[in-house]
Amino acid sequence: MSYKRWSLIPIIAMVATVIAACGGAPPQAQPTTAPAAAAPTTAPAAPTAAPAPTKAAEATKAPEPTKAAEPTVAPTTAAAQPANIPDVARNQTLIFDIDGGRVTDPELWNPFVPGNRRDHGFHQAIMEPLFILNYQNGKIDPWLGESMTANDKLDVWTLKLRKGIKWSDGEPMTADDVVFTINLLKSKAELSNGADMQQWVKDVKKVDDLTTEFTLTEPNPRFQLDYFSVKIWGGVNIVPEHIWKDKDPLTFKNYDPAKGWPVFTGPYKLVSVSPTEFVYDRDDKWWGVAAGFKSRLPNPKRLIWTWAGPEESRAALMADNKLDSLMDITLGAYEALKAKNPNAIAWYKDLPYATLDPCSRTFEFNTTVAPWDDPEMRWAINYAIDRDQIVQIAYEGTTVKSRHFFPAYAPLNRLTDLMDKEGLYKKYPLETHDVKKTEEILTKKGYAKGADGYWAKDGKPLTLKITTHEAFIEKQRIAQVLVEQFQAAGINATTNNEAGTVWFDNFNRGKFETRMAWQTCGSINEPWASLNTFNSSWLKPVGELASQNGWRWKNEEYSKLVDQIGTLPLGDPKIDELFLKAMDIWMKDLPVIPITQAKKLIPLNTTYWKGWPTADDPWNSPWTWWQSTHVLIHAIEPTGAQ
Repeated sequence: MSYKRWSLIPIIAMVATVIAACGGAPPQAQPTTAPAAAAPTTAPAAPTAAPAPTKAAEATKAPEPTKAAEPTVAPTTAAAQPANIPDVARNQTLIFDIDGGRVTDPELWNPFVPGNRRDHGFHQAIMEPLFILNYQNGKIDPWLGESMTANDKLDVWTLKLRKGIKWSDGEPMTADDVVFTINLLKSKAELSNGADMQQWVKDVKKVDDLTTEFTLTEPNPRFQLDYFSVKIWGGVNIVPEHIWKDKDPLTFKNYDPAKGWPVFTGPYKLVSVSPTEFVYDRDDKWWGVAAGFKSRLPNPKRLIWTWAGPEESRAALMADNKLDSLMDITLGAYEALKAKNPNAIAWYKDLPYATLDPCSRTFEFNTTVAPWDDPEMRWAINYAIDRDQIVQIAYEGTTVKSRHFFPAYAPLNRLTDLMDKEGLYKKYPLETHDVKKTEEILTKKGYAKGADGYWAKDGKPLTLKITTHEAFIEKQRIAQVLVEQFQAAGINATTNNEAGTVWFDNFNRGKFETRMAWQTCGSINEPWASLNTFNSSWLKPVGELASQNGWRWKNEEYSKLVDQIGTLPLGDPKIDELFLKAMDIWMKDLPVIPITQAKKLIPLNTTYWKGWPTADDPWNSPWTWWQSTHVLIHAIEPTGAQ
C-alpha cells in the first residue's frame, strides 16, 4: 500500500507565502495526495525551547506504576444530575463516541489540571478556541480570535478578539480574560501549558477591550500556531476571569449546575454528566449569530458523547442508529457494521477506509530502566520486530509501516527520503527484521538462552512489560503482536492495559518500562515539533511530572541541534543539515522505535445527519475528538429522516 493512498485532504496551498516572506527556501512541491501542511499566515513556524534541564535519573529497575489515578481534584462518587431534562428527538440529536473511554471524574471541568479530559464534548461543544488550523489550505482560521500578528522581530504578538463574544452566562469576553488566563497559567507550571507560558511569555497586557499584547522572552514565529490554533487536538483555552479570579486553579473543578458552571463561550451548555455519558443542549442565545460570526445556530439541538465499552458494543449502537460518530475500530468490526447499517461510511469508500492521523505509532522505552537504558538493547528489540506482520495482523492491512516517528506527510517524507539518500538507513537499519541480530546483541551482552527458550543473565530472565491505554484497541492490538514476536525471540514479554489517566500520569512521571503509544506527535510540515519532544531540557527526575520527554532520554548534542532548528524559519536551507545530524544521534540511541503509521477508521452514520467530510468531499478533517470539531458541528445538516 503506497503512502499516496493516505490522502486526507487535497492541499490548495501550503505555506509558500509565509516562507517567501521570511526569505527561506521555497517549499517542496506537495502532491494532492498528501495531508495538508500547517503554518500561520502571519509568521513562519518556529521554535519552542524547553524548560531548564534537570539531570536524568540513573538506570534502575522499572519504577512501580501508579495503581490508581491520583487526580489533583478528587472525584466524587456520583455526578449530580439536573432535574427535568427535556426530551429531544433523535433526528435533532448528534451522538458521538467518547475517544478516551470512561471518564473517571465526570464533574471535573477544569482544562488546566493534570489528568483533565476534554474528549467527551468539553472542547468540542462548549470550549471554543481562538483559532483553528485549516488542514485544507495550511492557513489559520479565526474563531474567537480575529487576528494574531507578530512584530518584525517575532517577539511581540498582538491578539485581537472578535467583537461581541459573550460567555454562556451573558458576560462579555474581553482582553481582561485573556490576560487573566495567561497569567494564571504562568503562575503554576503544573497546569496544562503552564510551563510553556512561563517559558515564552515575559509579559501580557491589555491594550483595549479586544486587544492583548504578548511580549515574549525571545522570538517565536510559532507562538500562535503551537498554542492557540488547534494544530493537533487542542490548545490553550481562555477562561472567564469573573468565575476563576478567586479560585485555586489546582483544585477548582469548575462544575456547579445550579450556578450554570462550567461557563464558556460555545453554542452548547452542559446539562447532564456521568462517567459514560455527557449531554449538551444548544444555547439559542449563543453570541456567534448576533455578532455576525455565523449566519445561524448549529443544526443539532442536542449533542451527546457516550461510551459503551468494547468496539463490538459501540459498533452495535451505530448499527441500531444510536450513534452518529464511532471512534477508531478494526476493519472486521467496520465491515460487520456496514453489513448491518449501510448508512455507515468511512473516509474512503473502499480499502483502506481509514484516514491518516498525524500521530504515528511508536514503541517507547523508559530509558532510565535497565536493561533498556542501553541503546544496543533497544536495537536488539528493534531487530525482533516484524512490522509487516503487525500491519497484516493488528491492522488487517489498513495501514503502512513507519520508517520514522513522523507522520507520512509529503513535507516530512522529503526529510526521510533525505535520510535515505545520506545513508542513515544503511548505517542504522531500522526497517530490518532479523532475529539473528537480536541474538547476537543479547549474547554480546552476556545473556544466554535457557532450556525454556528464554534469554537470561545471571539467573534472571529477560522480561519486558508493555503498557497500553485501556480505551485504544489499535495500540492494544499492536502490543499483542509485539508480545508474540518478542516471545518468539526468547524475550518473556507481557502487555497490560491501564486506565487512561493512570497511563498518561505514569508516562509523565517515568513510572513505566515500555509502552505502545504516540507521544512523538507534533510535526506535520516541519521537523522541529516532534524532534523537540526528545529535548533534554524537558527532563525531570523519575517520579516528578515531565511536560514532555517522558522517556527521559538525555543527549545534549542532539538537544543543541534541535534548539538551532527551532530558531530558524520554516524552509531555511540550514534545517536539512541540522536535521540529519540530529537524526544520526537519535537513530544510534533509538529511544523510541517507529512502528506504523496511524490509521483512523472512524465510521460516520448518515441516517440522521449528512455533510460528513470524506475523501470524496474533503472539506474538513474527520477528527471528532479534536477541538476543531466545532467546524463540523456548525456544518452538519439533517437528512430529514424521522
